[in-house]
Amino acid sequence: MIGRAGRLLRNPTFLLTAIALLTAVLVQSGELGSSDTAHRLQATHSLWTSEPPVFPDEYPEFGIHGRGGKLYGWYGIGQSLLMLPSDVLGTYLDNLPIFAEYHGTDPTVRDIVVSYTTNILICVLTCLVCFRFLGLLDFTVNQRIAGALALLFGTTFLHYTQNMMENNYIALLTLSGLTFQYEWLRSGKCWALVAGSAALGANLLTRLTTGMDLLAVCLFLLLAAWLTNVRRRELRSRAALYARIALPIYGVFVLLDRAYQYVRFGSFFNTYMQIVAQESKRLDPSLPAAFPSETPFRVGFFGALFTPEKSIFLFDPLLVLAGIVAALAWKSFRPEVKAYFAAFGALLFAYVSFYAKYTVWSGDTAWGDRYVSTAAQLAALLAVPLLLRHRAELGNVVWRVGLAIVLVSVVIQLGSVAFWCPLERYQMETLSPPTFVVWLRWKNIVAFTLGKMSAWGLTNESMREDLWDYVHITTWNFLPFLLKRVGKAPAWVVEVLTVLWVTALAALVALLGVVGRLAAKREFDLAGRSSS
Repeated sequence: MIGRAGRLLRNPTFLLTAIALLTAVLVQSGELGSSDTAHRLQATHSLWTSEPPVFPDEYPEFGIHGRGGKLYGWYGIGQSLLMLPSDVLGTYLDNLPIFAEYHGTDPTVRDIVVSYTTNILICVLTCLVCFRFLGLLDFTVNQRIAGALALLFGTTFLHYTQNMMENNYIALLTLSGLTFQYEWLRSGKCWALVAGSAALGANLLTRLTTGMDLLAVCLFLLLAAWLTNVRRRELRSRAALYARIALPIYGVFVLLDRAYQYVRFGSFFNTYMQIVAQESKRLDPSLPAAFPSETPFRVGFFGALFTPEKSIFLFDPLLVLAGIVAALAWKSFRPEVKAYFAAFGALLFAYVSFYAKYTVWSGDTAWGDRYVSTAAQLAALLAVPLLLRHRAELGNVVWRVGLAIVLVSVVIQLGSVAFWCPLERYQMETLSPPTFVVWLRWKNIVAFTLGKMSAWGLTNESMREDLWDYVHITTWNFLPFLLKRVGKAPAWVVEVLTVLWVTALAALVALLGVVGRLAAKREFDLAGRSSS
């Protein structure tokens, strides 16, 4: 038994699973994190209950009229389907007599169940798929686990593990599609192509713009094959096989998306953004003719890159590290790594360009530019593994700079989960621009810890207009602390949850220590083999 436990504690897959699970547990607040997700959950609820997808009193703040004058949300069905099992379970538990006194309170039992189960599952699976993909690129075990942990702790992936928007689900599906389709390219296993195509197809149900992710994966496969000197005849054969297997799968998911569009709005060919534009202009004729694409391109494009409120380089500094490593070690990169940088660099550029003219190009109330952040995570994915692989040729100066960027990235992401993301949005109403949100977040952390929020001018009247919002944004955004501040749960429940939370934190720190020790000694055991 001791020997088996010892092997588990040297197995990187087990360690990564445990670390991802504990991290996802620790950062949950029990809340869904955004009104968008709450609306998608209501759409989920309408799939199996008699409740409507949009309540009449939400209009015109939310909802658009569809077939028969019925109100619908304007989102795709992907995340709603993802939350379906959790919603069924959460609703059942919420209706138990033991939880009767909590009905109508926030966070609800249903919300807690949905957020915990969904976010934990996505977090663990994404880290494991990342680990698998890095293995396909022939990184060592040390480099693979460092890359997965860098994704988890060093990118905005951590923030969206707490705030359940579509981002991490899209990241999981894109990375899964990439991993399995590349495995097919390397091995010829058709099941891998089917699995990868299904993942990329499912992404289309979540957000149609993920068609760009699908194209990026195709570009990566094509470049990887070309740069590794695959013979032209074999390349044509592989392309034909890809078309025979992948295209019908994509077609099925496109038809499902179009069917959902038809059920709601009576057309197979329009998009919900067209309907949103029509209804918004009817309600407010003063809107620009180009709405919702009236933003000057340069504003949205350079805003996503350089504004202190939303710059992808400030919220995902590993992008900077990826650029440095690529610039200095490009000639030493393996063909598949060059293909990855080209394909996912192009994906990031495509997302920034696509949303540049959108009326809320910044993603509105969110940590960073949420429309672009998933592409930024993927573009930065190889930064840490490549820093480790090419350490010798990069030299000590770049190595130290790289470690500094990694540290800054981790500090930024840890700060991102400390408070609910609307905090800085409220503060920006009275603070003079420009606002360096990342710096302001850490100023808030220090001020709240010292009890100086008001003294430092970090509260205003807008924050106090909605009592729940004010409570939520002025407490640590983790379930035990939020429940204690809200005051709805009995003291013993809060105390038990606090003990469990602290225990989980201690276990996470211990496991990270184990990973560090094994990495230093190169003693990981993968499938019974020691490996670095």
